[in-house]
Amino acid sequence: MLATALALTMPLAHADKPAVIRIGVAQQGAGDPPTFGGSPAATVQQLQLLEKEFAADGIKVEWLFFKGAGPAVNEAIADKSLDFAFQGDLPSVLGRANGLKTRILLESGVRVGVKFAVPPDSPVQSVKDLKGRRVSIFRGTNLQLVADNVLAANQLDERDLRVINLDSASALAALSSKGIDASVNDYHLYKLRDQGLAKIVYESQTAGPQFTRQSHLLVLDDFDRAHPDIVQRVVNVFVKGAQWSSDEANRDALFKLWAKSGVSYASWQAEFANQPLKSRNSPLIDPFIVARYKAVSADALKLKLIRQPVEVDGWFEPRYLDNALHSQSLEHYWTRYDPQGKPLG
Repeated sequence: MLATALALTMPLAHADKPAVIRIGVAQQGAGDPPTFGGSPAATVQQLQLLEKEFAADGIKVEWLFFKGAGPAVNEAIADKSLDFAFQGDLPSVLGRANGLKTRILLESGVRVGVKFAVPPDSPVQSVKDLKGRRVSIFRGTNLQLVADNVLAANQLDERDLRVINLDSASALAALSSKGIDASVNDYHLYKLRDQGLAKIVYESQTAGPQFTRQSHLLVLDDFDRAHPDIVQRVVNVFVKGAQWSSDEANRDALFKLWAKSGVSYASWQAEFANQPLKSRNSPLIDPFIVARYKAVSADALKLKLIRQPVEVDGWFEPRYLDNALHSQSLEHYWTRYDPQGKPLG
């Protein structure tokens, strides 16, 4: 009887463990195999921390990159072809508004600005000079709302521009060839600047919290319910990656690691200049983060990107993060910020 019982229970125990963990990344990725940089999630991927965590279990880890960024990741979530996703705030809000069932587990890349760049010989000197010009904005990504807030601060909106919806790589190519007058983009613009192919006329991250964007790790509800133990281990690893990425002693090693993504060491230096690593690489879900997601939801509704408000408070699932912080004695490692972006305590 005992042998029969064991024979019956062993397959069930094995079936309770996923054969693969699928993580979607809202970036195109570079290289073979693809990699990315700029966040603790990228550190986890490049150092293969999850692969090492689950090797003894025989669980494979797949990182799936999406040229279509956040909107494409949402399609994969809807198809249930992912278990986790690394994604920005706006596309996740759009997905939630359209009924996608996910939980935000932790942040991974916060207080990130956008940059407005033009050809080097352009007469454009400021955001206000872009009126009537051809400007690329990757719509549906977390670049868009920050760009819209910057435009509003300069008494403009997208209707005042000739907006062209281009993904990051296409926008960089168009800017280099002067096929557009300006591009709203990210740290990739530093390479064009250093090559003499662009000049950056505005950077948003120092202008206030409303001009920054946030990214996070989320899990699909079905996977969370089926494998809470796996979710906890994934979060534990991401917190380890965040701590390593936040240690100033690792700044040089971090930028060299991220440079494997095809974005140069010099570009990472420029992107993080005069910014503590802890501020950008914190995993915390604090009042600042909750307030920013509520603001993104409100802005998306105002701009008619969504038809009904998105409920934010119940979206976050902090218990895994709290467990990870406690087990790694990191409860006080990162600074918590209030809704206005000022340090708490």
